[in-house]
Amino acid sequence: MTESIVIQQPGGAAEQLVLLFHGVGSTPQAMLPLGERLARQFPNAFVVSVVVPDATDSGSACQWLSVQGIGGADIASRVAEAMPAFRRAVAHWQAVSGLGPVATALIGFSQGAIMALEATRAETACAGRVVAIAGRFAELPDRAAPATTLHLLHGKQDEVIPYRHTIEAAQHLLGIGGDATADVLPFIGHDLADDFIELTIERLTAYVPKRLWDEAMRAAGAA
Repeated sequence: MTESIVIQQPGGAAEQLVLLFHGVGSTPQAMLPLGERLARQFPNAFVVSVVVPDATDSGSACQWLSVQGIGGADIASRVAEAMPAFRRAVAHWQAVSGLGPVATALIGFSQGAIMALEATRAETACAGRVVAIAGRFAELPDRAAPATTLHLLHGKQDEVIPYRHTIEAAQHLLGIGGDATADVLPFIGHDLADDFIELTIERLTAYVPKRLWDEAMRAAGAA
């Protein structure tokens, strides 16, 4: 049975928890290049490539939800059915690492990105950052996730999940007061390309979440 891979566990207290979620029909090993790059960048981070609990329809790898015969109307219901297991996985590693949602980043590729994005619908935030690579919302949310910053990355040549989903989601999120960035890279298809790995690092290190700006402005106003 495939298991989660702890890519890095700091010797002392971890400062960040980074959870990686692979795509359908894959395994935690697929996220190792990204995870190892994140570990080098954040030496005090607890980094885990998380195993998906269910086997694919063919039984050869893993999936959060079956894509067999799936249509547009089916995605939301299948994601909702799988979400409790996803949230339990996040909570498990938060308990292991001793870190809460604010210090947690969820980074997903394809189906893993879908699950990470959909997790932001909950009233209680499970992560301070979400990086969705080649993913989409099952349905665009009605409300923004005020405690979570979303970074949407997509390849313009993606023929599995078209990049328009990232553009539409970013426009929608900003319109409802969300905190989101969107990057569409040309010449990249449905692939965890090196450019996405470096862009993930850039977004996590250089982008200041809106909630932190708001807190700083409030503090400055009160001074």
